[in-house]
Amino acid sequence: MSNTDKLQARVNELEAELAQYRQQYGGVCREKITEMSSEVVDSNPYSRLMALKRMGIVDNYERIRDYTVAIVGVGGVGSVTAEMLTRCGIGKLLLFDYDKVELANMNRLFFQPHQAGLSKVEAAEKTLRNINPDVEFEVHNYNITTMDNFDHFMNRISHGHLRGDKPVDLVLSCVDNFEARMAINTACNELGQTWIESGVSENAVSGHIQVIKPGETSCFACAPPLVVATHTDEKTLKREGVCAASLPTTMGIVAGFLVQNCLKYLLEFGEVSFYLGYNALQDFFPKMSMKPNPSCDDRYCAKQQKAFQEQEALKPKPVVEEVKEEEALHDENPFFIEVVSETTEEELQAAEGEQPDLVAGVKVAYTVKQPVDEGGDSTTGAEAGTSLDDLMAQMKNL
Repeated sequence: MSNTDKLQARVNELEAELAQYRQQYGGVCREKITEMSSEVVDSNPYSRLMALKRMGIVDNYERIRDYTVAIVGVGGVGSVTAEMLTRCGIGKLLLFDYDKVELANMNRLFFQPHQAGLSKVEAAEKTLRNINPDVEFEVHNYNITTMDNFDHFMNRISHGHLRGDKPVDLVLSCVDNFEARMAINTACNELGQTWIESGVSENAVSGHIQVIKPGETSCFACAPPLVVATHTDEKTLKREGVCAASLPTTMGIVAGFLVQNCLKYLLEFGEVSFYLGYNALQDFFPKMSMKPNPSCDDRYCAKQQKAFQEQEALKPKPVVEEVKEEEALHDENPFFIEVVSETTEEELQAAEGEQPDLVAGVKVAYTVKQPVDEGGDSTTGAEAGTSLDDLMAQMKNL
């Protein structure tokens, strides 16, 4: 028998052993994974958000399984976002994208080389199902900006919920172009759908997230970027040989902000950030909220603004109680008696302890007072050189 035949025979043996192993243990592993992930209870160590309940942050973390989230764009930010929500146990994910996985995408935190050639939504679904088989997935491999696909996209946003024929709970925009963002903005304005827009700059060292509630906050068309406002073809902004948003660090950070804000919105804990930016060069995190523009070009935005104002007008106005000033016990002070402190301001500051030099917006919860002996010296007996035996003798004489 030649060496080639021997090698082929050994390969056949290994393949037979592998097939036997899969048949013997594969089903057990799948059953175990399904068993661990299907029941989200406190006694289950595989539960994703149990810590939020145990720390008193949320009352019922299991509600995450009742929510449906649509993710548009499964690229650098979207793929990581989908993975985080899958590991958190989201009920259903709708994934929209039309690109294929390329070897150039291997700088991402999600895709793998053997997935090259697959559509991004197909590759994402296969990976995510292995992570958590409990999550329901619905994938659509098309461009949402075309007329036919846009109508279908709106249909799935308004009827694609896990719990029946109703709208999804939240739409997450993880696209890398303004045309797709405007399409999502148009759809959500017409449907009155809350969504969170995200993005990473072309230089890959800054990004942002923005919550958009039609009629209540500024939509994407209320204050559009210059390229949108001037109707410039954004393809002219692309630099040859430069892949925008190519740092996995920046994409992971922005995806983390996006999912954290999504969880706070769905599970109702903490403070939802309406706009949060990130600049990696200075580690700067600007935060703000933007009101809608009454002159917005999107007619559905104007319609949603009017509806929101009408709802606000119907709400009962808070009752403002009049604060009555307390009358002085003694109107007259013929002897000009005053109550003053004998301690100077400098002495009070010294008693509070040393204040560290902090940045704006940060303050200390407490300070440690300096020890002072009877003679006014701030050094203790041990610091002054008194021995331990002398200190014990003094204690006995007390």
